Amino acid sequence: MDEEAVPQQRATDVADLLTRAAAENPDKTAIVEAGGRGMTWAELEDEVGRLASGLGTAGIVAGHRVMLVMGNRLEFVATYLGVLRAQAVAVPVNPTATAGELARMIADSGSRIVVADADAVSEVRAALAALDEAMAGEHPEGSIEADLFSRLVRPRLVVVGATLQPDERAYDHLRAERAHAIPPLQDPEKLAALLYTSGTSGRPRAAMLTHRALLANIDQVAAVDPPMIHGDDVVLAVLPLFHVYGLNAVLGVVLRHRAKLVLAARFDPQGTLDLIEDEACSVIPVAPAVFAYWRDVDQLRERLGPVRLMLSGSAPLAPELMAEFTERTGIPIHQGYGLTEASPVVTSTLVSEHPQAGSVGAALPGVEIRLVDELGGTPEGEDAGEISIRGANLFSGYWPDGSDGPDSEGWWSTGDVGFLDPSGDLFLVDRLKELVIVSGFNVYPVEVEDVIREVDGVTEAAVIGVEDELQGEAVVAYVVAPGRDAAAVEAAVREHCETRLARFKQPSRVEVVAELPVGVTGKVQKGRLRGMERRRALGLLE
Repeated sequence: MDEEAVPQQRATDVADLLTRAAAENPDKTAIVEAGGRGMTWAELEDEVGRLASGLGTAGIVAGHRVMLVMGNRLEFVATYLGVLRAQAVAVPVNPTATAGELARMIADSGSRIVVADADAVSEVRAALAALDEAMAGEHPEGSIEADLFSRLVRPRLVVVGATLQPDERAYDHLRAERAHAIPPLQDPEKLAALLYTSGTSGRPRAAMLTHRALLANIDQVAAVDPPMIHGDDVVLAVLPLFHVYGLNAVLGVVLRHRAKLVLAARFDPQGTLDLIEDEACSVIPVAPAVFAYWRDVDQLRERLGPVRLMLSGSAPLAPELMAEFTERTGIPIHQGYGLTEASPVVTSTLVSEHPQAGSVGAALPGVEIRLVDELGGTPEGEDAGEISIRGANLFSGYWPDGSDGPDSEGWWSTGDVGFLDPSGDLFLVDRLKELVIVSGFNVYPVEVEDVIREVDGVTEAAVIGVEDELQGEAVVAYVVAPGRDAAAVEAAVREHCETRLARFKQPSRVEVVAELPVGVTGKVQKGRLRGMERRRALGLLE
């Protein structure tokens, strides 16, 4: 019988979903790596229980933070769920972060244990060495901010798959010989995870996600009809698990539906297609950049033969690219909109009354959306406004004091701008904080970027604002046009913008570059572009 046909008693935490899956399907494969290692539900349940018990033996108690610095591998999944079962707080971070970034996050979170794999351990060791120097008063003034340093607890390092150095502990030694019973979580408002996200202060801030928030979003996704994932699906986990999209929208939902999860360490255009064929993956959640990488792959329809559904999130997907992909493969793409602070899914086109180009779908069951104009009122008609959301999936503010969280009525302003059509579909306009204000007029970068992408040969564009003495800000466009002459591209972009955009929206400068800086989920990192402009203004960059 399909597990969806049986009403489910509410789980107490995400790890409880694993316990239920193991009880009902102990011998069914739960998770496999691209390299072949795998576990059944019963084996994964035993591993998680032993890790939770081992964390207790190591002195970790409820509320203590445990940092995970690993790629997509079995040990990440087991450790994350083990931390939750121990009622400690998981702090998954980017395993490609630099030592300086890691040092700040370790200090900020007050993590007492850091679990790192072989690919990340060198940077973690360097981060810990820097923290040791800071604690001894040997660090350069201001290398670690005082408010972060005040929360520092010198953590122990647990290493996965690498030779140990003095005072380090092997992952296998963290596992208890057998699992001990741990009382179930009593308060779902207890903190479950800290997830670092870009902050307006210029340095990462950790969103505080409770057990309630994580489970609520899993349940909200499960309530979508038709469902995103079935119990007999094979789901590809190529999105990084340290990111909320991979952590809860993929791993969490897979646990809820007892699907099979296939872990991929990283995306590779050909290698990922091979893995999809080998494991007969049927649901592929990805970032929008994947569709561009696959654009020119031969026999794409045949290579994606097992796939029934593509899910795209983390950034808008160009409607023309979406239509082109579906026409080539016959596979529907469903988009969603989400944020780390929403655990993460807010909307999906699976909830829409009918598909619409450019839409990111309608709100999930249990999620409310409202738009707010510049005066705090409701925009007229289909005018754009700042997106505010409310639901049990929302975070509890930013670490450590819960600042900037939902208001007294449960609403939280996302900083995104969009409009709602009469059917309830949401259309994103832009990030509020990315607005460029030229002589008092608002310029939404996405509008300029869409026009620039119409120029022949241009494959990508990113628009930012820079300081301007006369206008307050000026528009600067970074453009990618592979194999084209830079001067000719610049001229073509300027000519096209003159015909398509009001004067104040036209770029004051066009920079033709080989590539744009992107993060792990495919989003263009405009902060890095702004940093380049600041260095240029200071005469540090030509």
